Amino acid sequence: MEIKLLNLQTKQIIAKEVKVAYRFWSRFKGLMLTKSMPDNLALHISPCPSIHTFFMRYEIDVLYLNNKKEIVGIEESLVPRKIGKRFSKAESVIELPAGRIKDTSTTVGQTVAFIETRK
Repeated sequence: MEIKLLNLQTKQIIAKEVKVAYRFWSRFKGLMLTKSMPDNLALHISPCPSIHTFFMRYEIDVLYLNNKKEIVGIEESLVPRKIGKRFSKAESVIELPAGRIKDTSTTVGQTVAFIETRK
């Protein structure tokens, strides 16, 4: 089973493969100590209102989602060793390769969907 990330307003695929971090250890580890992030990959961390990029080696884009999967905050090209912003309505985050938000014209107020497909 694969999960894709779709922008419901633009019908554009933001990520062709979404990995999930829904348990304590996977949320804690996130992308720490990885060398890079493939172009079409995303990491959905839930529950998670805020992130950091300590122990990371590359920049990332971040979407902050509320409980309706609406984008309530965005950070582009968040550099390593930083603490992300805090958005009061955020309940989960999606980490993406740097530049992906701009490449897909994703904006605050849009809604995303996780689409499960069989391999």
